[in-house]
Amino acid sequence: MKVGLIGVGTMGSQMARKLLTNGYEVIAFDINPSALARAQEIGASPARSPRQVAEIASIILLSLPLPNDVEGVVQEAEGVLAGSQPGHVIVDLSTVDPFTTQRNAALAKEKGVGYLDAPVLGRPQACGNWTLPVGGEVVYLDKVRPILEKLAKKIIHVGPSGHGNIIKLLNNMMFGAINAVTAEIMAICAKLGMDPKVLYDTIATSGAASVSNLFIELGPKMINRDFTPLFTIDLLHKDLKLALEMAQRAGVPVIVGHSNQLVNEMARAKGLGNEDTSSAVKVYEEFIGRTISGEVKGGGKK
Repeated sequence: MKVGLIGVGTMGSQMARKLLTNGYEVIAFDINPSALARAQEIGASPARSPRQVAEIASIILLSLPLPNDVEGVVQEAEGVLAGSQPGHVIVDLSTVDPFTTQRNAALAKEKGVGYLDAPVLGRPQACGNWTLPVGGEVVYLDKVRPILEKLAKKIIHVGPSGHGNIIKLLNNMMFGAINAVTAEIMAICAKLGMDPKVLYDTIATSGAASVSNLFIELGPKMINRDFTPLFTIDLLHKDLKLALEMAQRAGVPVIVGHSNQLVNEMARAKGLGNEDTSSAVKVYEEFIGRTISGEVKGGGKK
């Protein structure tokens, strides 16, 4: 069976590999020639445009960076809708706002095309074990479920169009909070003359309600100064920007989220945008006038 895949970067390349391994023929497109070439090397068939992808495959997956990218790929003259036929299904696995999804879904419906938002909860390397909160009509989810089951362990229909996006953005708001507060407590600990490794080891093994898997990952990365990107400051900043705009549109005041975004903005101003989110600790190091370091085995080391 042919599956279209538009966007074969960090996340999309993992999807391509997983689908190819499971016997699907992947019709791929990416504006980055290098990314498309790498997808071709692992067995994907390249397309000239999103439109051509939809002309070849009836199910099209999107994995793109920004809302504007998704809108362009869907709506432009050489976009997916231009090549789609009634009964086709578009599944957007990107991290975008619900309003972009709802606009695209309305246009797709006019053509008799299904449109689902299924943003990824999980790291790229965990493809196959992801959780996908899916918004849109159940009839279309049922149609694409066998494909999504190759990418995710959990597929949860969470409501109408855009509701998957809401969950993703709110989830990443929590990510931002844990990331920022982990950097902050490491700095306070070091400033008070205590070894951050002792702080981490004690809390991580305590069974306290405050302990999260993300803290267990981030603590060692900060202490070991391992800022190899699993998820970059720039990406977190983008996701929180979308989440804050969503909250503003909903008329909900956001206090904690804005504070967390300020940490990301300061990190980006220091040129840390391409580093892992754990590099936010460097913002606090500048305040306290010392470097947080040590060695923690396991944890965030990948």
